[in-house]
Amino acid sequence: VSGEKEEASFRMLGADGEPEERRDVPESSGVSSQPEPQVQHQLGSLYGVPWQPPGPPIQHSPADQETSAVTQQQWHLQGLGRSELQAARLPEAQLGEAAESSPSFLLGSEVGQPYSSSPPSEEVLSLLRAIPPIPDEVVVRQKRAPHGSWKVGTLLHGKRVYAVAISGSTHHVYTCGSGYIRVWDESALQAGDKAPQAQLDLQDPQDCVVTCKLFPDEQSLITGGASQAVTLWDLAPTPQVRARLTSTGPTCYSLAVSSDAHICLACFHGFVEIWDLQNQILIRKHEVPVYGSRCVDITGNIFWTGGEDTTLYSWDLRNYQRLHQHDLQNEILSITHDPGEEWVLAGLRTSDIAFLHTRRNEQFKAVMKKYTRHHSLKFASCGSYFVTAIDTRLSGLEAPSLQKLFQIEESSGILCCDVSSDNQYLVMGSKSSAIVYQLLY
Repeated sequence: VSGEKEEASFRMLGADGEPEERRDVPESSGVSSQPEPQVQHQLGSLYGVPWQPPGPPIQHSPADQETSAVTQQQWHLQGLGRSELQAARLPEAQLGEAAESSPSFLLGSEVGQPYSSSPPSEEVLSLLRAIPPIPDEVVVRQKRAPHGSWKVGTLLHGKRVYAVAISGSTHHVYTCGSGYIRVWDESALQAGDKAPQAQLDLQDPQDCVVTCKLFPDEQSLITGGASQAVTLWDLAPTPQVRARLTSTGPTCYSLAVSSDAHICLACFHGFVEIWDLQNQILIRKHEVPVYGSRCVDITGNIFWTGGEDTTLYSWDLRNYQRLHQHDLQNEILSITHDPGEEWVLAGLRTSDIAFLHTRRNEQFKAVMKKYTRHHSLKFASCGSYFVTAIDTRLSGLEAPSLQKLFQIEESSGILCCDVSSDNQYLVMGSKSSAIVYQLLY
């Protein structure tokens, strides 16, 4: 257990493509000693009022605002795009060439024995014919990354869309904000004026949803925000409230759901609530630093918190002890992880993205050098790319190379984003609507 603050030494990736080892000089985090403001003021500071960076604004050329490529050695994501078994095998073409040039290349029953070219016996053929075919849905396919995007529709939510989710199985979109949640079916994704399939009114019209998470099976949704409860919704066959988990804080800023959907973490000002979703009971109210509680994420038995104090904290979910704390030098606005739960990504106020390995002491930072009000991150379920939304711009970046795949520029600020689990659609929330893009392959 580490009780002292670790000054993170990051490999910095500049726009010139040359990594350099550097320790950032800490900047003012904007931490205030004033008492906690009212809920509506908190929402305004998070989503409505422009943030002023300390000191004069930094001017950079457009090239400095883009991330550069990083080599496979600099970011060794073993779990992304291929399994270790696939990585160890020769490509099929090379395998064929080797077999033609040397018949003994193919292994026999023991390593080193030549491969027998005699035809299989009738008994073997009969056994092979008895093996049932592999179902199409379990066949492993290459994980592709999109090369572009195409705007297909606008969902008129009517108010600010603070949180959004899209399912991959039904392509239903859930837009969340003040007073209600709207549900849109797939036909609305291709239109600009279609009415929502349903509207889910919140218990109090003054309540506001600022964070939501789809369960892995996409049959349930959990929401939190400016209310006295975290709400669990059943989505099929008709969306409805399953349970309201009464909270001990006024505003839930961030939610995280474990990969098996057994545990939910709800992040409040100064503490994290840990919920047993199956039994709908509060396991623990876990105190965290007051100014390190804006966002939360979970990877296996570790959960992560961060916020205004510029520090990313990791905690053991089994004994609730603090494991590490990494000084990222800038305010943390969002946290996410890759599907293999090997890497945690933190989106910073400076638009930089910090990458930290969950099990090894490896970390680096993709430098953007641009102060931002909003920074949303979302890793695609296939693991081959992720998206980063900074103010009015959203970029798709390939993993692990960080090569830019596509870029979208909107006229108003992007408050949130999500990618469907089938990697077909991208949806972004803004001041009065959600914009839907189809990903091109």
